[in-house]
Amino acid sequence: MDPQAFVRLSIGSLVLRLSGTALNTSKSGLHAFSSPCLCEIRLRGFPVQKTSVPLISSPEATPDSHSIASSFYLEEADLKALLTPGCFHNTHSYLEIAVFTGRKGSHCGVGIKRQQIGTFKLEVGPEWGEGKPVILFNGWIGIGKNKQESGKPGAELHLTVKLDPDPRYLFQFEDVTTLSPQIVQLRGSVKQPIFSCKFSRDSLELEIERRERKGWKVKIHDLSGSAVAAAFITTPFVPSTGCDWVAKSNPGAWLIVCPDARGPESWQPWGKLEAWRERGIRDTICCRFHLLSEGQEVGEVLMSEISISAEKGGEFFIDTDKQMQTAATPIPSRQSSGDFSGSSPVAGGFVMSCRVQGEGKSSKPLVQLAIRHITCVEDAAIFMALAAAVDLSIVACRPFPRRLRRGSRHSF
Repeated sequence: MDPQAFVRLSIGSLVLRLSGTALNTSKSGLHAFSSPCLCEIRLRGFPVQKTSVPLISSPEATPDSHSIASSFYLEEADLKALLTPGCFHNTHSYLEIAVFTGRKGSHCGVGIKRQQIGTFKLEVGPEWGEGKPVILFNGWIGIGKNKQESGKPGAELHLTVKLDPDPRYLFQFEDVTTLSPQIVQLRGSVKQPIFSCKFSRDSLELEIERRERKGWKVKIHDLSGSAVAAAFITTPFVPSTGCDWVAKSNPGAWLIVCPDARGPESWQPWGKLEAWRERGIRDTICCRFHLLSEGQEVGEVLMSEISISAEKGGEFFIDTDKQMQTAATPIPSRQSSGDFSGSSPVAGGFVMSCRVQGEGKSSKPLVQLAIRHITCVEDAAIFMALAAAVDLSIVACRPFPRRLRRGSRHSF
């Protein structure tokens, strides 16, 4: 399997240091906030990311060199766009980090607006497209307009900005999951068959009559026809009391499994995916994935909890930079007995993503996998089973038809 080039831009070790003079200067207004501060991290073509910035007062304090506050993942097209000169005055692209005082609040009944302390800017240069590890910035830098009499900045930001190659495998289901499609690897315009997907379920009539969805199964087969991963509904998707949809209080659940060495049709648990529907102005489908340590549910570790638009679809992902940095643990492979040196909490980062469509649309899941988690084809198969379960959860969480009562004229 040949990977495609991606680059991980990470911003970490964020700490803000303010001098006593800066803190107490009435002109700056910085005395009106408390730690932590907030920052907005901007890169052209990507959504703005927001995170907190710890505030320290001791010059001897040492920032955490392993902390990651934000990450951007850039493919070849992204890098090309960033390195292409823009129109008018925007001739260059920049990574921009704007630091603000804490959240809006009030003092004596008077509203306090957040204030911008300062901005860090880093120009996108040719080294971004070289595909090599590089530290773009590391250390302290003065930000803001206020300066002390000594000429030193009143506000200093510590950060580390670095680029790391982060190649990925790209896969796509060639048709709707319920139609048992083939799964291909994407390499530019080339599609290479890798797996096949076999979906089965109990009678649809029983699902309508009993108002429950269960007995759904999806198996992933390699090119030789051997089953190399699977997903099974273990907790039926049923409407919660007093409503017609699967609620958070009683989610449906899938067990993600891989073959066990004990024999054919013997499976070893690997992960558990729960799904439910959140009602609102726009409904969402929530997917929560636990990794099962050594196949025991008592050892489960929460790896991801994502909300996907029921109408438009969205992306399910496992990314220790974006979620649960404190809970991140190595993602084990069934052949490596959990020894995955490349996915330690320090290394962290992207593991997998799966893009699916909304209800009633032809969903052909697009899956991306970080190559450091894939040592063989069978490793990729288990993530295909997880992706299939995510996609099928969009269908399983659809509202149930309301039972007709005597005298009723409508149902939905």
